[in-house]
Amino acid sequence: MEEKEKLIESAKKYVWTSLSEYADIEKEVKIFVKGEGCYLTDINGKEYLDTFASLLTTICGHHRPEVAKAVQEQMEKLEFFPSYHDCYTVPVIKLAEKLAEIAPGDLSVSFFVNDGSEANESAIKMAKQYFWQKGEKNRYKIISRRYSYHGATYGALSATGLPDFVEPFHPLVPGFVKAMSTFCYHCELGLEPSSCNLACLKNMEQTILGEKPGTVAAVIVDPIPGSNTGYPVPPDGYIPGLRALCDKYGILLIFDEVQVGFGKTGKMFACENWNVVPDFLCLAKGFTGGYLPMGVVIVKEGIANEFRKPGKDFHHGFTFSGNPTIACVVLKVIEIIKKENLVQKAVETGKYLEENLRILYEYPVVGDIRGIGMLWAVELVEDRKTKKPLDSKLKVGTWIRDYCWKKGMILRNNAEILVIAPALIMTREQVDFMIDIIDEAIREAIKHFKF
Repeated sequence: MEEKEKLIESAKKYVWTSLSEYADIEKEVKIFVKGEGCYLTDINGKEYLDTFASLLTTICGHHRPEVAKAVQEQMEKLEFFPSYHDCYTVPVIKLAEKLAEIAPGDLSVSFFVNDGSEANESAIKMAKQYFWQKGEKNRYKIISRRYSYHGATYGALSATGLPDFVEPFHPLVPGFVKAMSTFCYHCELGLEPSSCNLACLKNMEQTILGEKPGTVAAVIVDPIPGSNTGYPVPPDGYIPGLRALCDKYGILLIFDEVQVGFGKTGKMFACENWNVVPDFLCLAKGFTGGYLPMGVVIVKEGIANEFRKPGKDFHHGFTFSGNPTIACVVLKVIEIIKKENLVQKAVETGKYLEENLRILYEYPVVGDIRGIGMLWAVELVEDRKTKKPLDSKLKVGTWIRDYCWKKGMILRNNAEILVIAPALIMTREQVDFMIDIIDEAIREAIKHFKF
C-alpha cells in the first residue's frame, strides 16, 4: 500500500473531524500538505483557491515568513507561561496594550482565551458575575437571537439559535432566552426592511420586558450573523437601537465578532460600521491569522475595574490562556494588516467581489446575494419571487460545492447558501477565477437538476 493510501485509511480510522459528515468522508478524503497565500495544495499535488480562508482564519494568507520568524524567536526565549494570578509575559502585555490602542471606545482590558467559544463563554460569565457581585443576583438571564451561532461549549451553545447545532444536546443551560433575528431575507414576520419599522428591534424590547429587565444580565449578538446564515447585514438603525435598549434597561451588551471581526467587514471591528461600542467584544478566528489558536474578550475598563476590587475575583480561566508565543503571532498579524492596508483592501476588493457576484442574478435559481466587505453569500431558491426553498433532498448546494472543489476551488456551503469569505489579501484576478467557477457550477447544476 502506498503512503498516500495509508494516510487516507488512517485519516478515516483514527481522526474524528469537526462537523463530520461521514457520507463525505467515505466518498473522498482531502489531505492538505502546503499553503501559500490564498492557495492550498493537497497530497496529490493539486492546488486549490481557498475562498473560505480556512474557516475564516487565514486573513493574511498562508505562509507568512515573518510570522514563523516571530514564533521561532519567542519560542527560543520562552515558549509558554500562562497569564495566571499575578504572572504575566512580555508579549501578552504588549498585545493587550496594542488592543487597547486599536479597539473602539473605552474597550481596553483584554482577557485572553483559546478560541471563540471560550471568548463568548467568558463574556457571558463576566456579565453574570458583574451583577451578582453588585447584589443584583436576579440578573442572570442572557438574551440572544434565533439563527445565531456563538460556539460549541455549553454556555455558548445555549446562546446559539440554530436548531441543528442545539437539538441533540438538550437540556441546555437555564436562563437563556431567544429574541427575533435580523435575517431580513427570511424575516420571521414576513416583512420587508423598507417598511418593517425595525420590528426585530421592537421584538428585542418586548423580549426584555417579557422576561422583566431586572432579570437580564446581558444581550449577546453576532452583529452580522455568520456563515450559517450567509452574513445578513442588519437593517439600518438596529445596532444603534440595540445599544440604546441595553442602556435604557441597564443591560450589558456582548458583541460576538469571532467570525466577522479583524478587517473582514471593511472595518477593523464590525461594530465600527455603526459607531457602536459594546461592553464586551469577543474575537478569535482571524484574530491570529489562523497561525495558532487564541481568542480574547476585550472589556470596558469600568466593567473590568469591578473585578479588581477586594473579594471580587473572577474565578475563571484556561490553562493555555495568554500564550506568549501566540501573542507574538497576533502582534505580527496586526502589523501586517496595518502595513499592507488590508482593511481598506477589504473595502475595495469586497466592492469588486460584490459587483461580480451580482452577475449571478441572471440565474433564476439565485434568490439573494448579500454581505459586506469580504463576507458574502449566494442563496439558491426554487422561486425567487416567493423565496420558496429548493428541495433539501436534492442537496443542490452540496453538489455545487463539490463541483467547485473538483475545479480547484474550496467553497463552503450551508445547505443552499454558498458562502464566500476569502483572505483579505485576495487579488482581483483570484476573484475573477472564483466568480467564473461559481458561475460555471451554477450553470452545470441547472442542467444536472433540470431547473
